[in-house]
Amino acid sequence: QVQLVESGGGLVQPGESLRLSCVVSASIHSFNAMGWYRQAPGKQRELVAETIDGGNTNYADSVLGRFTIYEDNAKNTVYLQMTSLKPEDTAVYYCFADQLYHGTKYDYWGQGTQVTVSS
Repeated sequence: QVQLVESGGGLVQPGESLRLSCVVSASIHSFNAMGWYRQAPGKQRELVAETIDGGNTNYADSVLGRFTIYEDNAKNTVYLQMTSLKPEDTAVYYCFADQLYHGTKYDYWGQGTQVTVSS
């Protein structure tokens, strides 16, 4: 069973930075896509950033230029570097990993980490 464990959330002031980490219990190379979603109170979960096939990246328009997703294959870890944080970035951030195996897609999720941006 694949496990994803996030860390790095917390309370910061607007304009500050945070780095989220997601440690995966399997090789990153075994996944087709990995990344981060977030869900704010009363809102739907939305894609924040993802890396596909270890190369291409996609970002939500609202975080483009402020957030960066990257991987450390040796540590089986995916990071989300967040800069210039805004109050609207406040949400629970979830790490995910998609795996295509014999024609079946498997989705794995972490437990979530809270990010609060407030003065």
